[in-house]
Amino acid sequence: MTPELTLIESGPAAGRPVLVLHGGGGPATVAPIAEHFATTAHTLLPTHPGWNGTPRPDGLTHVADLAAAYLRLLRDRHLSDVLVIGSSLGGWIAAELAMADTQGLISGVVLVNSVGIEVDGEPIRDFFTLDARGVAEYAYHDSERFYVDPATVPAERLAAFQANMAALRVFSGGPAMSDPTLRPRLAAVTTPTLVLWGESDGIATPAYGKEYAASFGNARFEVVPEAGHLPHLEQPARTFSLLDAFAAETGRR
Repeated sequence: MTPELTLIESGPAAGRPVLVLHGGGGPATVAPIAEHFATTAHTLLPTHPGWNGTPRPDGLTHVADLAAAYLRLLRDRHLSDVLVIGSSLGGWIAAELAMADTQGLISGVVLVNSVGIEVDGEPIRDFFTLDARGVAEYAYHDSERFYVDPATVPAERLAAFQANMAALRVFSGGPAMSDPTLRPRLAAVTTPTLVLWGESDGIATPAYGKEYAASFGNARFEVVPEAGHLPHLEQPARTFSLLDAFAAETGRR
């Protein structure tokens, strides 16, 4: 099964390929990362099937299915030295993608406040039960800045958000947002990995993130102060500085 992928490409075609994978909020939440890298890199920003009105084949229901689709994209495009950056659910996809990459197409992986593993004593907050105020409180360091009153949101945008949440529920398995088999498998990933975490994340805590990094065979953990679940939105300068340094370390070109 090969799903049709909706993809935005930008930056110089000869630049290092950077695949940016979004979380439950859709591609807009990671667009600043793609835009940042597009000045020098060939960035690919897909919309996962099922988000923003894109079709999702009935058999496409697991994170590993999305990883397989993106690995096929890299192979079909003959891309190598790929830097993969995933936010939240996108980080989970990136982890599965790194495990599936037996050809060494990927030279660096970044997980930004990712979900996917199980950590004793650090459960992922049930995002599906949160109202708009709860999302702002738990997902952001500066909740007042990012709170959006649903009464001010157009009906079609609310409907799109609800559809995206339905797609997230399908792939994440619901409130747990984890796969109990994932963590033991990560030790086999030797691709250089950066696990980047907003210090104030109330969805998946920094303690959870530290355990995530420790699960990989070759990863380091970095914390972004004064940021929550989406540090690239709250602290772009600090986040991009860490991303740029990692990109420079891992690039083969």
